Amino acid sequence: MKNNYKVNGKLTLFFIIVFAYVGVSQIKDEEQIKKLYDTALTDGAGYDWLNYLSNQIGGRLSGSIQAQQAVDYTKAQLDSLGLDKVWLQPVMVPKWVRGTPEFAYFETSPGTTTNVPICAIGGSVATSPNGVKANIVEVQGIEQLAALGKDKIQGKIVFFNKPMDPTQINTFTAYSSCVDQRYAGALEASEYGAVGVIIRSMNLRLDDYPHTGAMSYGNQIVSERIPAAAISTNAAELLSTSLKLNPEINFYFKQNCKQYNDVESYNVIGEIKGTTKPEEVIVVGGHLDSWDLGDGSHDDGAGCVQSMEVLNLFKKTGYKPKRTVRVVLFMNEENGLRGGKKYAEVANAKNEKHIFALESDSGGFSPRGFTFEGSNKGFEKVLEWKSLFKPYLIHYFEQGFSGADIGPLKKEGMLLAGLRPDSQRYFDHHHAENDTFEHVNKRELQLGAASMASLIYLVDKYGF
Repeated sequence: MKNNYKVNGKLTLFFIIVFAYVGVSQIKDEEQIKKLYDTALTDGAGYDWLNYLSNQIGGRLSGSIQAQQAVDYTKAQLDSLGLDKVWLQPVMVPKWVRGTPEFAYFETSPGTTTNVPICAIGGSVATSPNGVKANIVEVQGIEQLAALGKDKIQGKIVFFNKPMDPTQINTFTAYSSCVDQRYAGALEASEYGAVGVIIRSMNLRLDDYPHTGAMSYGNQIVSERIPAAAISTNAAELLSTSLKLNPEINFYFKQNCKQYNDVESYNVIGEIKGTTKPEEVIVVGGHLDSWDLGDGSHDDGAGCVQSMEVLNLFKKTGYKPKRTVRVVLFMNEENGLRGGKKYAEVANAKNEKHIFALESDSGGFSPRGFTFEGSNKGFEKVLEWKSLFKPYLIHYFEQGFSGADIGPLKKEGMLLAGLRPDSQRYFDHHHAENDTFEHVNKRELQLGAASMASLIYLVDKYGF
C-alpha cells in the first residue's frame, strides 16, 4: 500500500508540474499575441506600404512597368526591416496589355443605341479594328450552349448571364459556381460558331463597374479565338430585359488588347533565420501583381503588406523565431501562377523543408479566421490554439482551400492555410476599377496582419 501511495503521489506531482507548465506557457502565448496585436494597431507599417503601392504605383499587371516598380519598392522596404536575407527570385511571366479603353453598345433599332460599360477579359484577343457587331443570344451558363446548338449561335455574340448566387453566405462559393463562364466561355462558345462573348461580371452587387479576370483558350489556335469582354451587372440586367422585349438586338464592342512574349519578373523574398531549427521553413505571402483597372488594394496589395507586416511585428516585438520565417510576394498569380510555381520549383530543387505556409488573398477586410488544407494532424494541433484567438473575434478555423500561390508547395503531411476575412464586400471590388486604397480600412488591415503573425508565432513555437 505504501508503494502505491508513493507511485500515486509521484504521478500526482507529475501532472501538477505538467499542468503548471501548460498554464504558464499559455499565459506567455497570450502575452505575446497581445503584444503582436497591440503593435500592429499602434505601430504597424502595412497601411503606409499599401498607400504607396496603390497611390504611387497603381495597378500592377504582370509584366508591366508598374509590376517592376512594385518589386523594387517592396524589396527596399524589406531591406529596411533588418531581415537576415532579402532577395529577388527571377520568373518568366506573361505580358498582356489592355490597350485603349473598350467601347460597347447595343442597338434596339437602326440608329437607336445604348452605351454599356465593358472591359476585356484578361488574356482575350482583340476585336478587329472596326470592332464586332452581331445579333446577341443570352445563356445562363456554359451548359446551355449545347441546348441552343450551332444553328442558334453561329455568327452571333453569346451573352453569358449566370449571376453569382446571393443566397450563398460564403461569397467565394457563389463565385466558384459561375466563374467558369468567364474562364472558358469564349473557348466553349467558339465551338458553336460564336464571333464573340460578353460575360456578366462576377459581382453580387448591381453597379456600373465591369470586372475583369483570367480566361483561357486552351490549346485553340490563334485564328479560331474570339474576343471576350465583361459587362457590368447593371448593364447585364438592362441587356437581358431588352432582349426579352426584342430578341433581334445587335451588340457592338471594340477592344484593342494584345498578348506579347513572356518577360522576366521576380518574386520578392525576405526571411528571418531560425535560431534553433533554421532548416524548417515557414512561409507567409500574397501576390504582388494585380489587374490594371484599379490599383489592386484588396487584391492583393493587402495580402502583400500583411505578410510583410508579420516579419515587421516579430522584429518590433523582439520575437526571435526558432524556425526560419520567410515572406514571399509572388508574381503573376492573376493570369498564370508563375510565381507560385517557380517558388515551389526552386524550393524542391534545394530540398528545403517547408513545414507550413499561410497566404492572404481574400482582401483586407475584418479577419474572421483561417481555413486549413493538408495534414489532419496539423489541423488538430491548430485547433488547440483556437481559444487564444477568441479575444480578437477570430473564431473560424475550418478545413478548406488555403491559397493559389502556396498550393504548389503542398506535400504529404504539410499544412497550408489561408486568412479568411469577412467576404461580403470582397466581390464589390474584385478585379474592378473600384479596387482602390480608399476602400481599405486601416484597422481591419492591421487586425488581419496581427492574426497572421499570431498564427505564425504559434506554429513556429510548437511546430507539428
